[in-house]
Amino acid sequence: MWLAIVGLIIGIILGLLIPLGVPIAYSKYLSVALLAALDSVFGGVRANMENNYDNVIFITGFFSNTLLAGILAWIGERMGVELYTAAIFVFGVRIFQNLAIIRRHLLKR
Repeated sequence: MWLAIVGLIIGIILGLLIPLGVPIAYSKYLSVALLAALDSVFGGVRANMENNYDNVIFITGFFSNTLLAGILAWIGERMGVELYTAAIFVFGVRIFQNLAIIRRHLLKR
């Protein structure tokens, strides 16, 4: 668990130190990909706290969720419909649900 926290801190520091701009054309894709990744991370933390963590499930879920969210954003852009909002809604709800369960596990300790 501590290794994940150290990696997160290093990632945040590198993200703050390295200036990186994202073109506006890709902002929808990046937003849903980021939410999909956060959903997978919080789901992995929750599964770890419930002693139900499986690395294969985490990795496949991480990439399939991110890919599906990107495809939804792309298809919606081609159709002229903002389908990425559906992914934002679903991943947002799941992130807050996982966070609430993680909080309950921490408060029970």
